Amino acid sequence: MDDQALTAFLVAASAEYDRITPQEPLPCFALLVGTEEDGVIHVERLAFAGNARVRDPAARREFAESIVPTYGSMYENESRGWWVDSRDLLRASREAESEGLELLGSIHMHPDWHRIGPPQERSMTLSECPTPMDDYVFASTAWPVNIICYLERRGGALYHALAAWAPPPPGHPGAGCQELPLRVRAVPGDPRSLEAEAVVC
Repeated sequence: MDDQALTAFLVAASAEYDRITPQEPLPCFALLVGTEEDGVIHVERLAFAGNARVRDPAARREFAESIVPTYGSMYENESRGWWVDSRDLLRASREAESEGLELLGSIHMHPDWHRIGPPQERSMTLSECPTPMDDYVFASTAWPVNIICYLERRGGALYHALAAWAPPPPGHPGAGCQELPLRVRAVPGDPRSLEAEAVVC
């Protein structure tokens, strides 16, 4: 993943994080754009997309009929969960194709909701690892790579951790997602270059 792409997401996610309230776990989501060659996925940039969860009839049905009954009443909160606006998805796909690139997957934020959310929702500790809902979404989209960016505030500073995931194998959704090695390509001489620390989930 290019450092500039990660930085763009961290800027957007940090802004959303600062707007989170105990009632609204505001999401942050983007599409990953780049290339795949010889088994190596290279994320060159992001394409931010809108959340159509509230206004898309298919999204409303999916949440009401499948997601809430399976994954819990917390997903009744319309600030939780993401349904990519189909118009943004089409636009991003066309733009990527015109540049000789392709849509590779997604990146989204997990805040430290177990610290800042309402008391009744603090039982599940979020991290850069997929939740059962993430497993479901990643299996449904079948994109080859999905990155989770975990953000938490400690001592007034905002920290992040990253992990990349492949969807569960086709036909085996209960198998869970497979972690992929994630490397951030820093620009030589760029003082904003990021140092990565391996995290085992």
